[in-house]
Amino acid sequence: MKQNNNENAANRLSYVGHVYGLGEQRIKEETLESLPHEWSRLHKEGYIHIHDLDAYGLTYNCLTFDIDNLDLSGITDPTEQGRIIGLFSFLKLMIEEYGNEQSGGMAFANFDNDIDAMLNRLSVADNESNNAILRSCIRAFILFCNDNHTRMGLVSYYVTLNIGLANTNRARFIAKSAIEEFESLGDMVYKPNIVFKVHDGVNRKEGDPNFDILGKALLCTAKKMIPTYLLCDCEQDRQADPNRLSVMGCRTRVVDDLYGQKGAIGRGNIDNISINLPRLALEIDRDYWESSFEEKMETMKKRWTDVAEQVKDILIDRYKKVIGQSLDDFPTNRRFNLWGTRFDNADSLEEIFKHGTLSIGFIGLSEAIEVLSGKKYYADPATLLSSLGLVSYMRQYCDFLRRETKLNFSLLATSGELISGRFTEIDAKEFSPKTDIFSKGYYTNSFHVDVDSGLPARKKIQIEGLFHPFCNGGSITYVELGEAPLGNDEGLLELVEEAIASNVHYLGFNFPKDVCDDCKASGVFDECPCCGSKNITRIRRVSGYLEILDGFTRGKKAEEKNRRRNG
Repeated sequence: MKQNNNENAANRLSYVGHVYGLGEQRIKEETLESLPHEWSRLHKEGYIHIHDLDAYGLTYNCLTFDIDNLDLSGITDPTEQGRIIGLFSFLKLMIEEYGNEQSGGMAFANFDNDIDAMLNRLSVADNESNNAILRSCIRAFILFCNDNHTRMGLVSYYVTLNIGLANTNRARFIAKSAIEEFESLGDMVYKPNIVFKVHDGVNRKEGDPNFDILGKALLCTAKKMIPTYLLCDCEQDRQADPNRLSVMGCRTRVVDDLYGQKGAIGRGNIDNISINLPRLALEIDRDYWESSFEEKMETMKKRWTDVAEQVKDILIDRYKKVIGQSLDDFPTNRRFNLWGTRFDNADSLEEIFKHGTLSIGFIGLSEAIEVLSGKKYYADPATLLSSLGLVSYMRQYCDFLRRETKLNFSLLATSGELISGRFTEIDAKEFSPKTDIFSKGYYTNSFHVDVDSGLPARKKIQIEGLFHPFCNGGSITYVELGEAPLGNDEGLLELVEEAIASNVHYLGFNFPKDVCDDCKASGVFDECPCCGSKNITRIRRVSGYLEILDGFTRGKKAEEKNRRRNG
């Protein structure tokens, strides 16, 4: 059965998925045609990308669960071990139902402390026999997140487990078990996304109570690229309560709230739209080719503002349509009540969703600056400063919208799984710039340094760290390694510390991982060095999460091929 599209590397073929895909595409087309002409034109012509068009006005994007609201009264097994098993069965059901009532991911802000708290509510004692069952349930839960593709009949559930701030012995056991079980399950288990929250006084330094868990996390990362690292001591998160910080999906950050619910717990992103920066730069370079770089950059800000004003209107229209629905249109949310404002206490959806974020994203800063200046944005201090000025301007506009609209607008450093190639294909048909940005087949994510830059890891971290404080809707920095740094937890910890000092909010480590389908050997190879098989599965990071390379979009396949080690 042929897959209808290749928009998502997590897709798997199935009859239900095939039918869903046909319907999804039809709904996207009908939705686009129903919008005002100027909005649909911007999307069709590649100035912007309206994400999750099929969900337009119907639902929100993603959510970090408020576990305190969860009703556990249905878990009634008379034995403590039965209640542990019942809890994890309940959580799997909850994830399945939320996965079909929202368009994006879901997160536990503190999986270790959350599970411990729920077990306390269920009167489950912390003892050796219970912990044996608990560990087994954590293993099964990881496999559920990795193997289940029943969402829409073809997609896995986007689940993120934030850990690291465990504050009891059992919570520490849960954090260690999650890492150890994930590692032991082998290379073909690469979900859920596990995020380790690094925080001074808790786990960052030797002598901190959870420093040993950080060590386990780093060793696991060196083998499997997971966990990734939420750096709670960076500049933009230093004043926040680390327990209320959370990464959701591939990078979403939800912290500031105009209506008092600080942090991510019980909140989510409502919708997001990404702006194609290279498209604007290509037009400016064509129309103002005699202007200086500085003049072009000022024009770039004006052009971006013109597009962003339209994006603002689309986001608000989508938000108003969502809150205009009935509470009864969200039966899963009514049942589980995992937003900070409970559904059963609300008179309208606005009371709940006003705490969510509306995100304006961007992609291709590197290519945009290259078109306008003729060189990479990180080539010299002056060009870098101008690039920072542009991103700072975009953030100031989003802050202005917060004040003007009384909605939680934020600036998102977009992950470009689909649009990195889509935008390039559209733009290449119309423009022939002096600087070739098309032949590689993709635009670079957000503010990232080019994947083939070859910059040393520390330098890449330092440069990209300058942009993180502006992107309050979410951002990530990756370090590309040539191979798995097996056992080198100290080297990774040094880079974590460099990232904190450079104000990086969220950090990941990439390296190629090839797995032999026949004997399960792993490494980097085209032919298995152990059994000679050419049946190879290639696991790579696509846009914040790990997936099988064969499922990548054309743009992301081109990017992966072009990635070079940060030496």
